[in-house]
Amino acid sequence: MTEAIGFIGLGNMGWPMMDRLLTAGFPVLAFDVREDVLARATTLGAQPADSVRSVAERAETVLASLPTPQVSEAVVAEVATGSTVRRFVDLSTVGGQAAQRNHAALGAKGIAALDSPVSGGMHGAQAGTLAIMVSGPRTEFDSLAPVFEVLGRAIFVSEQPGAAQTMKLINNLMAATTLAATAEVMVMGVKAGLSADVIIDVLNAGSGGTHASRDKFPRAVLPRTFDYGFSTGLMAKDVRLYLDEATTLGLPVQMAETVQRIWEHTLHAEGPESDFTSVIKPMEEAAGVTVEGGPR
Repeated sequence: MTEAIGFIGLGNMGWPMMDRLLTAGFPVLAFDVREDVLARATTLGAQPADSVRSVAERAETVLASLPTPQVSEAVVAEVATGSTVRRFVDLSTVGGQAAQRNHAALGAKGIAALDSPVSGGMHGAQAGTLAIMVSGPRTEFDSLAPVFEVLGRAIFVSEQPGAAQTMKLINNLMAATTLAATAEVMVMGVKAGLSADVIIDVLNAGSGGTHASRDKFPRAVLPRTFDYGFSTGLMAKDVRLYLDEATTLGLPVQMAETVQRIWEHTLHAEGPESDFTSVIKPMEEAAGVTVEGGPR
């Protein structure tokens, strides 16, 4: 694939993905609503576009990394007016219902839609180790293998529109739950007089270890940097999307509702732009402790 790839949305996740594509030798036609970010992208070698429609008029393959379902649907409405675009790859987390509407809007114009939400955070985007969940036409998925290989590991979920979004919501509820649970037990342990370092070592050696204890806490909580690379606002949004979809399916959501209350409280206390590892801060404040460890 040597034609220009369109890339819309150069945020915390979109920027490193675009950068990896450029480094791998793909011509990239980029657009972002922030002019300064777009100007920086051109210094890396990206071709700038002045609108979403301009991208869809000049690139057959368009990728997007966007913050909310509303923004995704607005972008899709513009992409659908493009005369050149043939496939749209949405790397955002928008939920199954929005994805199905996007599939329908694009399909009406003969444009293939691939839901391709990613997991792995900003560090995974930088390292090219993202897990990419994809649903849509299998032939299009196969044709995009060279692109996906630059970004991480692509896993084909289903041809059913929105299926990959459902898989991503399942993944992110697990991530939201384990991070919040790890934060709560760490605060309890420190309040009881245990060393934060010892707690993490024992959890990781035993059955209580999670991705939060193995990676998120050592990297961003114990050193008090809170810079893992995913925002509280986005995590709270993803939990809401899970609840919406599970409720629509008529499923029990008692645990998810509890997790949502924790994240909404963190959102109110720390703000939407705070790193999601900040979920521990309101718990620390309530307990009167600080969970801090040595360098790792």
